[in-house]
Amino acid sequence: QVQLVESGGGLVQAGGSLRLSCAASGLTFSRYAMGWFRQAPGKEREFVAGISRTGGTTHYADSVKGRFTISRDSAKNTVYLQMNTLKPEDTADYYCAAGFPPIGVLVVTTFEGYIHWGQGTQVTVSS
Repeated sequence: QVQLVESGGGLVQAGGSLRLSCAASGLTFSRYAMGWFRQAPGKEREFVAGISRTGGTTHYADSVKGRFTISRDSAKNTVYLQMNTLKPEDTADYYCAAGFPPIGVLVVTTFEGYIHWGQGTQVTVSS
């Protein structure tokens, strides 16, 4: 059974940092592209960052580019999201996801492209 378990969320002041982790089990980690999404209250789930199977290619939403960094550790079957210079508008539930990218695509950026999802971890940024 595939499991994605997020951790690392919490309450932080604006300008602060958090690192989210997502531990994957029940799958062959290296076969999956990984991603992070977030959903704020009353809003749709949105793409935040994605990383290719090898970790060599990443892609970010414009709203987090330059502040967030996605990475993966194949030895630990874990994907990370380092979040710096956090803003109140980053407040949301953050979800980890695993998916198979289409041929010719390295990073999956759409909700429909992911097939496994974690339960989410809450991030609250106070002003």
